[in-house]
Amino acid sequence: MKNLVSRLSVTIAGVASLLMFSWPLFIASSSVSEATTAQTVFIVLMPLTLLLVLLEFATGEISSRQLALLGVLIALNAVIRLLGAGTAGIETAFFLVILAAYVFGSGFGFILGASSIFVSALLTGGIGPWLPFQMMGVGLVGLGAGTIPHSSNKNLSKLYLVLYSIISSFFYGSLMTLWNWPYLAGTGTSISYVAGDPILDNLVRFFQYELVTGGFFWDIGRAVTTSVLVLLTGTALIATLNRAAIRAGVIRRG
Repeated sequence: MKNLVSRLSVTIAGVASLLMFSWPLFIASSSVSEATTAQTVFIVLMPLTLLLVLLEFATGEISSRQLALLGVLIALNAVIRLLGAGTAGIETAFFLVILAAYVFGSGFGFILGASSIFVSALLTGGIGPWLPFQMMGVGLVGLGAGTIPHSSNKNLSKLYLVLYSIISSFFYGSLMTLWNWPYLAGTGTSISYVAGDPILDNLVRFFQYELVTGGFFWDIGRAVTTSVLVLLTGTALIATLNRAAIRAGVIRRG
């Protein structure tokens, strides 16, 4: 039952995050301001993250030792992000989230991703309407990484991690564009958001917008950076995190 509650809470957090990103596809209005959207998302996101921490702790998915390790990793990833933070497509915040979630699970990964972006923004002053969406986006990257299959073949496991790093980089980039596409694309063009139009029609215009503005090409830098860092550090970091998991009394696959 505890395991079911934990999985349900993680699923709800993931679905809620996706819905917040994809609001243009479901809200038939173009009058919502960027600031209002961001404020609403932040108001919902912070209690959601706190609730997830409490549920994961209460169900035993995150122990007190893991919680301490989570705090250390949040601080570490916040500092690591300063080396890139998406500049010229370079992103250094993903690889640690992916590897930690691979070892400790989806709930751990979601909390680590969202919280480390928040702390990083506090350190750099990078607080704006984009912050709650960045937090959710990296949280979703961590959530998905917790579902990557484990294998006794280390090369196969590394292949899974690299493939996920590439896919999640493009997925994150698309989500970050989707939420503010109605504001950036303007109105009256072939790639503009049209409030109330069928979802498929708006999705076609959105992907055209991504191609025209070069969003997909920008994401290549994130995909390359993340996959290379996973390749270079994966073996050592996974071994270190597995030892930490054992000391915390957590039994993980692989």
